[in-house]
Amino acid sequence: METHGDTAVAREVPPGEQAARLVASVDQDEWGAVRPSLYETARVVSYAPWLTGDERRIAYLLDEQADDGSWGEGAETYRLVPTLSAVEALLSVARRRTASAELSARVCAAAARGLGALRRLPGNGPWPDTAAAEILVPALVARIREHLASPESAGSEHLGPWHRGPALPVPGGYHAEAPQYVAAKYAAVGELPVKFHHTFEGLGARLVDALVPDPGSLSCLLGSSPAATAAWADRSSPAAARPGDRVPGPGVLSSPAVRELREVGRRYGHLFPEAAPITVFERLWVAAALSRAGLLDGAGRWAARGWVERIWDAAGVRGAPGLMIDADDTAMAVLTAARLGLPFGPEPLALFHNGTHYDCYLGEDTGSVTANAHALQALTAAEGRDPGSAVAERASLADWLVSVQQPDGLWPDKWHASPYYATERTVTALAGHGGAHAEAAVARAVSRVVAEQRDDGSWGVWGGTAEETAYAVKILLRADAPDGPALARAGAYLDAVCAPGAEHRHPPLWHDKTLYAPLAMIEAEVLSARHLLGQRHG
Repeated sequence: METHGDTAVAREVPPGEQAARLVASVDQDEWGAVRPSLYETARVVSYAPWLTGDERRIAYLLDEQADDGSWGEGAETYRLVPTLSAVEALLSVARRRTASAELSARVCAAAARGLGALRRLPGNGPWPDTAAAEILVPALVARIREHLASPESAGSEHLGPWHRGPALPVPGGYHAEAPQYVAAKYAAVGELPVKFHHTFEGLGARLVDALVPDPGSLSCLLGSSPAATAAWADRSSPAAARPGDRVPGPGVLSSPAVRELREVGRRYGHLFPEAAPITVFERLWVAAALSRAGLLDGAGRWAARGWVERIWDAAGVRGAPGLMIDADDTAMAVLTAARLGLPFGPEPLALFHNGTHYDCYLGEDTGSVTANAHALQALTAAEGRDPGSAVAERASLADWLVSVQQPDGLWPDKWHASPYYATERTVTALAGHGGAHAEAAVARAVSRVVAEQRDDGSWGVWGGTAEETAYAVKILLRADAPDGPALARAGAYLDAVCAPGAEHRHPPLWHDKTLYAPLAMIEAEVLSARHLLGQRHG
């Protein structure tokens, strides 16, 4: 079984003990188990060269560049945002007064390869629905254009045809004026909604000072984002300074937000994750996965109860300080509370109900399948304590989930690159709800999942993974699918990739601004799937 450091745990360790170790590890981590984000780290390079670890971050950007000149993981279109972020950061480094000729030449050469990779991406996508890409992409393109038009880089000759050459185009499907439009809209209102704090870096340079959060108002990272916080801090720098030479004013440098930015850097080796902390999300998802498999016992169960008690908020749960309350985290809090015997009901979910289903957060543009599947699971679990409650909401929600099933039988979602995650959540919700309509949808999903199993027993959108295989296993088990051979092959695959010495790495499949992998949550999903398989065969 993979730990947070991507190392194997001996198979002979009983599942209950593995679960106890995982819970203890999560309980002791104040930030969360996740690998660094190329995108966020590059934004900190660009906006906060004054922060300890700058050389480490620049080296990381150079080391992470792929042979084709791009940055990032996953399908080709997922590389757009991280590559734009890395190219802009390296060009910013080249423009620093303190940059040596050698460093400037290296970063310019890497940026030139990155610009070539950007030109080779499909002009019109289709691009993934990652967080605020409609703002971040044109904002990054605009900054890159500014760098390329500047004569300041000591290594500009290493940009080749890019130096003062044709402007980098805004990719098809995005609008160059989107950041300005959003900034102008909220400047007229006089307040920037909290939903934009997490991606503040896409708007920061265009906001009037009245919309920039005051240092005294921030007790944590702005929008839980290192990139947003670094961009916010940069807003207080002298306007005449070059990119990369700017230093925030004393009030900002001594603010709680910048102190927390330093703490996050220390936790992740001077690199930065997509969000920090992720402990609310991590603890709720870990507790839900382990409790469903009957793997929370003794001290682990008490620890998980403590998590939910501290996270619970009758006004709605937020994924991290500085974020909006949302239906997904609220539903998972309701669900885990019901499973752990805590006296918390589903009432907070009512805030998000729009008449047919639940908005993930207030002001949401596109609905989330998994947030609604979690809501249906939560309502069903809570019904066990209060028979007859929320009957109309459950029926309406089940109908909505069935209505958004894709023709191939699966469900996609904006929070994950793989349909197996959303399909597992939805099958679990519908199977618990019952009814002929739901049963038919579940049967379609099962047929598709069985048909898509790979030859080695795994499942995966870009290649077999333990995470996606765990979801597929749970789909078949939850639907009580009779396909024993498929489950047997899946079990053999999971045994192999989780064996001592195995080098399986959980790839990033989760959507934020780019792809990321919440390692403890994935570990809990895989462990619970293997345990459920073992119980079936035992």
